Amino acid sequence: MKVRLYEIFTSIEGEGILYGTKTLFVRLAGCPFKCFYCDTKEALPMTSGKEYQIDEAKKLIENNLAKNTYKVNFTGGDPLAQSEAVSELAKFVQQKKIPTYLESSCFDSVRFAQVLPYFDFIKIEFKTIDSGFVDEAHYSKLLENELQCLRLAIDSGKTTYIKIVISSKTKIEQFKQLLKNIFDITSKSKVAGFIIQPTYGISEPELTQLLDFYDAVYSYYAEVRIVPQLHKFIGAP
Repeated sequence: MKVRLYEIFTSIEGEGILYGTKTLFVRLAGCPFKCFYCDTKEALPMTSGKEYQIDEAKKLIENNLAKNTYKVNFTGGDPLAQSEAVSELAKFVQQKKIPTYLESSCFDSVRFAQVLPYFDFIKIEFKTIDSGFVDEAHYSKLLENELQCLRLAIDSGKTTYIKIVISSKTKIEQFKQLLKNIFDITSKSKVAGFIIQPTYGISEPELTQLLDFYDAVYSYYAEVRIVPQLHKFIGAP
């Protein structure tokens, strides 16, 4: 088995409920989609990065693990594009008693189910229609997969949180419908957090807009947080 990696590096987690933690990032090459605000466009092509044998990739991870690393974050690209290889690598990390963290768009619930046993922290990222991740005709299928991934993660008992990126293009009524879809299948007691992440450097939402989105989530989940990408402000990769 082989895996294509774009980069491996240690930095500070800049997003989500575990922001601020020392993290080894394993960035997988390849994502079949592209959000207009994507900040890792160079890792999107399936031909980007470098191909390794699985044992070589395990050695790379082992050699790059710094002391006091809180977790290993598998990101991309999108890890689900290489689900079999990611399962092997995440299993390897778990055997070292280091928590594993999946950062994915959850575009494929079948692949998600394959990797789920090997992850401790799960971020379910719901894409908005305006993200450009898929066109409007295919959005319902994407949402179906994302919701199924949420069900699977919660049923597995893994620490699961929700993230939604908001831009100045995001419509509040579409966002409210997305919230209804989410909380029709789960409750506040079953998720470990709800993060609203504003876009950075492109189509940035205004504070008044962010507060409207905050209020919309608050009626379902009072522990909602607006968390920008911390690493962008401290100059970390």
